[in-house]
Formats: sequence, structure tokens, C-alpha cells
Amino acid sequence: MCKFAEIVSYIRDLYNKPKGVINLHEPYFMGNEKKYLSDCIDTTFVSSVGKYVNQFEDMCIEFTGSQYAIATMNGTAALHVSLVLSGVDQNCEVLTQPLTFIATANAISYTDAIPVFLDVDKDTLGLSPDALEQFLKDNCSIINGTCVNRITGKVIKACIPMHTFGFPCRIDRIIDLCDKHHIVLIEDSAESLGSYYKGKHTGTFGQFGVLSFNGNKTITCGGGGMILTNDKDMAKKAKHITTTAKLPHKWEYAHDMIAYNYRLTNLSAALGCAQMEQLPIILENKRKTARRYESFFEKDEDITFVKEAKDSTANYWLNTILLPGGLERDKLLKETNEQGVMTRPIWKPMNKLEMFKGCQTYDLTNSRWLEDRIVNIPSGVNV
Repeated sequence: MCKFAEIVSYIRDLYNKPKGVINLHEPYFMGNEKKYLSDCIDTTFVSSVGKYVNQFEDMCIEFTGSQYAIATMNGTAALHVSLVLSGVDQNCEVLTQPLTFIATANAISYTDAIPVFLDVDKDTLGLSPDALEQFLKDNCSIINGTCVNRITGKVIKACIPMHTFGFPCRIDRIIDLCDKHHIVLIEDSAESLGSYYKGKHTGTFGQFGVLSFNGNKTITCGGGGMILTNDKDMAKKAKHITTTAKLPHKWEYAHDMIAYNYRLTNLSAALGCAQMEQLPIILENKRKTARRYESFFEKDEDITFVKEAKDSTANYWLNTILLPGGLERDKLLKETNEQGVMTRPIWKPMNKLEMFKGCQTYDLTNSRWLEDRIVNIPSGVNV
């Protein structure tokens, strides 16, 4: 196995940074960011009304191929609203994966629903259609057009697979299973802007898809999220519910339901528009970096560089390696971070967190295996 010092040295050479901290991922601002931000400030429309919000939505529509896009203050808000619009409430369960960022499970909890954690595939790192199929077969029945968990008696209303680190999961099989069992599919595509499965952009397969533009994502608004959908009525409702359900009027304040103040600000959207202009350059740069990592780790029989699976095009948001086991993983994490090269393990599985320990799980063999081995390595734009 490569000596950890060799890995540190290679990453420093790769990023041409012999000293100082190399972050895991950081924003790339080389376009019209300052120009658009200045223009937005000059208009005085810096909150949720202004031309850049609509423009940002249109740019995401054009790039992803989704018919509609609704900008939100962050990806978690986009997930929350997607669940609300899917009819998820305290009587429901939502199927998802344990290896995901906390936002996925948190958004489910905001609706008072309960997450159910199913296993992932080793190669995609995302929800396994085999695990989903087996769980549905062993635990669920279709009663009056709804999927009911025979163990808990609750309705399984939705399923949220995640395209982990930008690697697309086998979403076509997942949506077939969801359709067959009357389950709403919501794609957590927060990390996969610029990723495709069988030529189709992630986030455009299900009833809803969700993007994130947090500061560490492929492109950023500082924060920001986006709901993608091909359903015109749902898009209209999504925009309504994210803008406090305010009824259109020149001066009166009237609202027709309890809703959320989740609309993205014009100031953030201005930054997002400039970032979208740079997205093709960023994606190509990140693929080149990934290919160089792949070549470097090919010589090592003990470390595996995670590559996009068959039929997938990954954005390589976070480059990922697999080590032999937990002890070696921890040694690498300690060595690299002490040397100023930022690395991190995958998230602690959701079912191990105190607030989700009581949730139903189903054979998490692959998740446990990956938890002990995954390390993310620096993945920002290499200039």
C-alpha cells in the first residue's frame, strides 16, 4: 500500500501547493460573480424578489433538462418542501439510505414522518435497488392503492435515494419499484449537479429532485437549493409554499395556508448565475483531477479509487478512495490532516445517531463495510 507520506506528497504536487492547507473542496470564483453581485446590490432587490432568482431557475432548467425549477434557501428546505408536497406526514414512513448527510433524515423528521434505512450498493455508494426490492417484498403490502409496512402499520409514502458524492445510483430500477408500489420518488441530488445516469441528469427521474449550492458544492450560492420537477401543478405549489403562501396583490398581505419562508434571495441567485456560467469548465477540470487520482492509485493493490459505475457520468464532486479497513482509514485521516491535507471519512450512518437509533433498518452489510473504508480526498477545482 502507498505510504501515507506519498499520498500527501502527490496531492500537494497535484494542486501545486507545497505548503499550507489544501481544503477538501472550496468555491471557484473566476467569472462574473462580483459583477452580478454588484449589479444586484445596485438594484436594491437583494431579498427574494429580483431578476436573478428567475434567471438562476431558468439556467438550472436548461442545464438539467427538468421542465421546472424552484429556488430555495438551501437543499434541506428543498427536500422538506418536496416531502410536504408528496403528502408525507406523521402517519408515514420514508425509505432512504443510512449513508447520507444528516439533511436527508432531518427533512423527513420535519414532516413528523419516520425514516427507514436500507442498504446501499458498494460501487455506486447509493441506495441499492436490490435492497429496496427485498425490503418491499418481505415487509410491505399494497392496501387500497398505498404501500403499507406490515411491521409498523404505517404507510410508506416516499423514497429518497441519494447520489452520494456525485455518483449516480441505479435510479431507473429504483423508480420502477417505487411506481409499482405507489411510492413517491424524491431524488436527493444535492451532491450531483452535472452527474448523469444513462444520459439523463440526476434529479429528473422522480416526482422531485433536489440540488444544493452550499459553499462546498460543485458550484455555490453561499447557500441555496433547487427543487426540480416535471409536474406543472407541483411546481406552482412549490413556489407558493416556499414564499409563505402569499396571494398575489399589489399591497395587501393575504396568505391561504401555513407555509415557509424558503425562497432563495436575489443576492444569492446572482452568485448562482455567475457560477452556472462556469459549470462546464468546473466539471471538466474535476474530471481531469479524478483521472489523475485514478492513475496514481492504480499502482496500489490495497487502495481503490472509486470510479463512476456503468451507465453513469459522475461529477466527481468528492473524490473517494477505499482503504483496507477502519484502522488503516483512521491512520490515513490522522496523517493527512496533520500534514495540512484535508481528508474526511464518510458520515456516521444515520441509524447510529441517537435520534434515529429506533428507526427500522434492513440488512446494512454494504453500508457497514463502506463506513470502515471510505476516505474523501481533496477535490476542488485545480488551477
